[in-house]
Amino acid sequence: MVIAVSKPPRTRTSHQKEFVKIFDALKYRHGRWTIWADFVTMAACTLSMADADQRGKREEMYGSIAKNYTADELEQFVEMFTIIVRALEEEPDQDFLGELFMLLELNNDHNGQFFTPYNVCKMMAMMQSGDLPDLIAEKGYISANDCACGAGALLIAFANEARRKDVNYQRHVLFVAQDIDFTAAMMCYIQLSILGCPGYVIVGDTITTPPTEPLTNQNVWYTVMYFNEIWRWRRVIKTLKAMGKKSEVIAEPAGTKTEAPKTQQKKPDPGFIQLSLFD
Repeated sequence: MVIAVSKPPRTRTSHQKEFVKIFDALKYRHGRWTIWADFVTMAACTLSMADADQRGKREEMYGSIAKNYTADELEQFVEMFTIIVRALEEEPDQDFLGELFMLLELNNDHNGQFFTPYNVCKMMAMMQSGDLPDLIAEKGYISANDCACGAGALLIAFANEARRKDVNYQRHVLFVAQDIDFTAAMMCYIQLSILGCPGYVIVGDTITTPPTEPLTNQNVWYTVMYFNEIWRWRRVIKTLKAMGKKSEVIAEPAGTKTEAPKTQQKKPDPGFIQLSLFD
C-alpha cells in the first residue's frame, strides 16, 4: 500500500510558517476549508464589534461557529489572529491572508479562486496614484474602490502607495471593497481593519448590487477606523449636503415651457479612484 503524504507549503516568512503550523494541527478534525472559513468569519466578527448596529448579529454568528470547537482549538484561533496582526504590523506592504490562501492551495477547495499576486497589485496602485497628493489637497479626501476585492490586495497596495507619497490614508482615503464570495470578503475586511483603513466591505454581486449609497439591504461590514471621529463628521456633513440638495426648489415663471434636459455624459468624480483588474 502506498500512502500519499502531502508536503507542507513553502512558506516565505516566519509568520507564515507559524500560521501554517497551527493550521495544519487543526485541519485533521474539521477539514482544511472548514477551519479556514470558520476562522476568517470569527476574526471578522470580532473586529466588527465596533459597529453597534450589527453587534448582536455578529455575536450570534460568532457563537454559532465557536460551539463547534473546543476551548483549546479556540485558543489556537486566537494565536492565528495574533500572528496576522504581528505580520501586518511588521510588514504592512503585503497581502498576508491572500498569499497564505494560495500557499495552502485552498483555492482548489473553494471555487478554484486565484488571487492576483501582490507585486501586480503594487504596480496597479502606483499607476493609479500619481496625482494623489494633489487630489487630497483639492478634495480633502478620496474614495478608492475595488469591485472584486478578493483578499484586498489592491486596496492594501493603494494604502501603502499613499503612505509612500506622505498621504495619511487613515484620514484622507475611504476604502470601498466588494466581493460576491463571503470568505474572500471577510479576508479583505480583516486586513483592512488591522491596517487601519477606514471604509467598508460589501458582500454581494457588484453588478446587481453596486456600492451606491444609501447602502440599504446589503451585507456591509464597516472597518474599525470607519467609526473614527473625523469620518463620522464627514458622514454627517455629506448627509446634510444631500438633504440640502433635495430641498432645493427652482420656481419657473408662469407660462414657461419646461424643456427636457439634454443628455450629458457624467464626468468621473476626481475624488473617486477605481481599483480593479476588471475595468
